Amino acid sequence: MIDLTHPITAADLLPKIDRMWEHSASKIRSIESVYDGSSGAPVFTVEGKYTARGWTDWTEGFIYGSSILQFDATGESSFLDLGRKHTVERMPAHVTHVGVHDHGFNNVSTFGNLLRLMKEGKIPEDVWQRNYNELALMTSGAVQATRWTSIPDGGYVYSFNGPHSLFSDTIRSMRALAVAHMLGHTLRGEQDQKVSLLARMIAHIEATLQYNVYYGENRDGYDVAGRVVHESIFNPNNGDYRCPSTQQGYSPFSTWTRGLAWVMCGCAEQLEYLQIIGDDELDQLGGRASVEAMLLRAARVTCDFYIESAAAACGIPYWDTGAPGLVYLKDWTNRRADPFNDYEPVDSSAAAIAAQGLLRLGHYLDAATEGAKYWQAGLKVVDTLLGDLYLSTDPQHQGLLLHGVYHWPNHWDHVPSGKKIACGESVMWGDYHLRELALYVSRVARSEEYLTFFNIASSDEVMPQKQTKL
Repeated sequence: MIDLTHPITAADLLPKIDRMWEHSASKIRSIESVYDGSSGAPVFTVEGKYTARGWTDWTEGFIYGSSILQFDATGESSFLDLGRKHTVERMPAHVTHVGVHDHGFNNVSTFGNLLRLMKEGKIPEDVWQRNYNELALMTSGAVQATRWTSIPDGGYVYSFNGPHSLFSDTIRSMRALAVAHMLGHTLRGEQDQKVSLLARMIAHIEATLQYNVYYGENRDGYDVAGRVVHESIFNPNNGDYRCPSTQQGYSPFSTWTRGLAWVMCGCAEQLEYLQIIGDDELDQLGGRASVEAMLLRAARVTCDFYIESAAAACGIPYWDTGAPGLVYLKDWTNRRADPFNDYEPVDSSAAAIAAQGLLRLGHYLDAATEGAKYWQAGLKVVDTLLGDLYLSTDPQHQGLLLHGVYHWPNHWDHVPSGKKIACGESVMWGDYHLRELALYVSRVARSEEYLTFFNIASSDEVMPQKQTKL
């Protein structure tokens, strides 16, 4: 359970955040100097050097997005040039990639961040750059929405496993549909049928929160409130739900903590996004009260589960709440996580993602009152991640956030000599989300513009669409 006995403020973390950006700069330059991308996108480090791991290139946008965030935080134009150059050269293939569920990761982190910086006045307004980034985001959202499986009560964007598979991760890829809708785009189907991206996004979220999140209602023998399953399996022939599953977790009846984190973060930022969507649009999709209540319920229950059951006292989780070796780590939820233990890895990348969910939920509910618990828990996680145990300060190590894991059941993660578990290494999404998290907290601390993925267009540029088809 996260220890909240010593309250901190966002401003308290500024010295650590500034230190992080200093080390972040050298990490980005190091990767740029040696990585050619011919073997695929960097995924995780082995002895401090980033290497690829063939599954999909879902991490490429995080590399170039990190450069863009570095510019956002520091104003160093060389990082903007780097991020923009690689976005133009390397990311178009991801815009039209029909085989993955990762558009919100790859494309919103690159094209989306560039468009946001233009909206915020941090880079000059340029009509061609704006049009290019908008076209990329509209296309990405539509392509993502085509990976659609209909079920009796709605539908979902299916994972790269196929039409039967609903991943918890994908809730954060709904950002791609969200920004495309904001830009006035619709998916066109047979005979020019218009398919609402907002409707598909909300239907996907509803399916995720119905089937992948548990609420303590005796759905099965392991229905613990706030528990999240990595994957739900459906019969694609008729859309019937079949069973829980997992790809990277320990079991379908435990919680893979990065899947939990994706849901926490996805729900909280979608609550923020809905504030700019008109009532007239939401009325056609069940109504604002219903949609927001669904998201808020899931955000609360998953964040409560993280605080009370999934994280150690310092705010860092082990990779899965059911990992069998945890039995040897006595009373682990009431102690600081130990990344160097002999039994189970921690996952700092899950913590970086979860912290943003905690903070955004706390902000949404009011960090001074109803949201105080979540806000403080989020700051606690940030404080831990920016400490000496997790922040990589070794100039020879290309990673920024230490002790992240990718796929521990497959043992893809590097186990150092003399150790029994993965530790001391970094994963690309962990590095990116630590940077995004630090930027978020520093903007709050300095009373700067609140950071959202959807700050890309003014309200009069948003073109509401009639919501008719999923």
